[in-house]
Amino acid sequence: MATAAGSEALHVELVAADRTVWSGDAAMVIARTTEGDVGVLRDHAPVLSLLSEAVVEVQVEGTDDVVVAAVDGGFLSVANNRVSILSEHIELGEEIHVEKVKAELEEARGLIGANNEAERRVRRAEARLRAAEKVSGSGVGH
Repeated sequence: MATAAGSEALHVELVAADRTVWSGDAAMVIARTTEGDVGVLRDHAPVLSLLSEAVVEVQVEGTDDVVVAAVDGGFLSVANNRVSILSEHIELGEEIHVEKVKAELEEARGLIGANNEAERRVRRAEARLRAAEKVSGSGVGH
């Protein structure tokens, strides 16, 4: 059965909160969901998944071009050969300033270490407090 030109492709949209980042026809989409990596080809079963903070790759239909974008979580919707990637923030690879991101990464690593330690101390203090309350409530504590 003959099909119209372009009907073999998936229609893909990468949509951030403030703009449509990319829209076009694709042969394949690769994304990372909270369940793992997923590859989407034409006639894929319908899917609605949560995205992880990761990279999305779109193989542009009829070319060797690959659109690469960073997504900040969000949703992947697949139905009727249409793929929607919806995220609060999406940046195309070429829009990313590498040195700025490296500096942000170093800063974030420092905060994660401090926050993990602070969170651990809070959990430990809460556990100690609960233990003390249980002991004093049972008449065993001082």
